[in-house]
Amino acid sequence: MNVSPTEYPLQLRRNAFGRLELVGPDGEIHGGVVPVRAFPITAADDGIALVDPYGNELAWIERLADLPEATCGLLADELAQREFMPVITRIIGVASFATPSTWQVETDRGPTSFVLKGEEDIRRLTPPALLIADSHGIHFLIRDRNALDQQSRRILDRFL
Repeated sequence: MNVSPTEYPLQLRRNAFGRLELVGPDGEIHGGVVPVRAFPITAADDGIALVDPYGNELAWIERLADLPEATCGLLADELAQREFMPVITRIIGVASFATPSTWQVETDRGPTSFVLKGEEDIRRLTPPALLIADSHGIHFLIRDRNALDQQSRRILDRFL
């Protein structure tokens, strides 16, 4: 089902356990619905699939902004709980320039440290963005590596 404001209105709600439910146009209730962004970094509010616990797509949302405010808020809350991607604002230092290496960074969520297993865990996105995966699978985003301070850029350049 492709959802748009002029078609069937998307009916989302939370069940007694706090999980999302989607009520289909035929009244069927789909429990355990999970929103998944198609382009989580480049177009975070465009192209969101609602999938069941088995990964089957139940609904497609072209634009989050086209939904009613209550539904949009419910989806935004669910996406925020599901996605954790701190944005690196400064690289304070690294333990060594050989991997694995422990990085000390400042993020939009506060200071932290993580272990970079290898240079291949730094992925280039649409320039000048980078995505860094730590040894636990947590992804850290650098939106614009050119906007980092000079020390941060110098450290980063050693790994690129």
